[in-house]
Amino acid sequence: MNLIEAMRTAYMSLVANKSRSVLTMLGVIIGVSAVLVVVAIGQGLKTDVLARIRSMGTNLITIRPGGGRRHGPGTGGTQPGKLTEEDLAALQQHLTDVAAIAPTVQRGVTVKYRNLTHTTQMVGTNSDWPTALAFEVAKGRFFTLSEQRSRARVVVVGQEVVDELFYGRPLVGEYIRINNIPFEVIGILEEKGSGWGNPDDQVVMPLSTAQQRLVGNVNFNAILVSAVSERAVPAVKENIERILFRTHRVTEATRDFDIRDQTEMLSMVSETTGQMTLFLGGIAAVSLIVGGVGIMNIMLVSVAERTREIGIRKAVGARGWDIMAQFLIESTLLSVIGGTIGIGIGFLGSRIVGGSLGWQTVVPLWAVLVSFLFSAAVGIFFGWYPARKAALLDPIQCLRYE
Repeated sequence: MNLIEAMRTAYMSLVANKSRSVLTMLGVIIGVSAVLVVVAIGQGLKTDVLARIRSMGTNLITIRPGGGRRHGPGTGGTQPGKLTEEDLAALQQHLTDVAAIAPTVQRGVTVKYRNLTHTTQMVGTNSDWPTALAFEVAKGRFFTLSEQRSRARVVVVGQEVVDELFYGRPLVGEYIRINNIPFEVIGILEEKGSGWGNPDDQVVMPLSTAQQRLVGNVNFNAILVSAVSERAVPAVKENIERILFRTHRVTEATRDFDIRDQTEMLSMVSETTGQMTLFLGGIAAVSLIVGGVGIMNIMLVSVAERTREIGIRKAVGARGWDIMAQFLIESTLLSVIGGTIGIGIGFLGSRIVGGSLGWQTVVPLWAVLVSFLFSAAVGIFFGWYPARKAALLDPIQCLRYE
């Protein structure tokens, strides 16, 4: 029996038992679609996060308090895990090749406009903040140096705050209350897209105003430094380390601050989301194994049901390989057809899940190819034992089988 004839015979056998074939394929369909949905969500999340990081500029360097070992008392250095005015002054005085240096303090706040309230993130910073994070002001303006010095009660808000409080109307000049303190809205930030680390859901005010009226005279949550070019980032990072080692009076072994640029952030996020996607995809792939076990069970039942047919075919000259090929092709067809249907459902499911959650979903070509090949491999692997069992049956015993 040639391959084409074996495939035709296997197909006719599957069609003759439509309900059983569909139920057998169900495990493979669920497994493949689950893998694709998980991978699509993971890849979409990765793409969204990386795009958001890139939107803040490839020249950005972020300095945050670290958790270094405490050095002994009496050294006169800055307390570990803090970024202070002394650090900021030293960076502003000694750093070169930088376009902006913006300290930030942050806190969750409740914002109210008339009878509407919204919980958001407050950012206190200086006038370099838009340059450091590559932000543009879509309506109105950003606060000035004089407003910062006078501790003016002015804010620039993100688009989500506008949507929640003003129903999307850019009401520049209106007053909102933050923790029951009135502030004038002088500008609205450009929309960057909601999602992970939502940059559209924040209110930005002068650092001095935030420290005096909302958070107290606390140390900085971070200091943002924007290099003049991407090529200047490594040299600027080295200079930052040298300056902070001196102001904190620490060494590499006892450092109490953390410095990251966008390249490191991109690499870290890419690695983390990749590992998470592989892990979740592996869990979803377990259902493919379950589907394979189902295929093997059904093929064993099929061998038992067709024992007499196997005996007749062997009696008229069919070889063991011909019998084995027929059953192996049947199991592979079940798995491949199920995998193909699962791929289609996976595409549709990823769109539905992404749309309902407001996430971008991306189904990469490699995920489709791997799912298809894996489903075919499942059919071959789990169909091998039933096919071999059928091929080894004794024709005389088969003819006597009732």
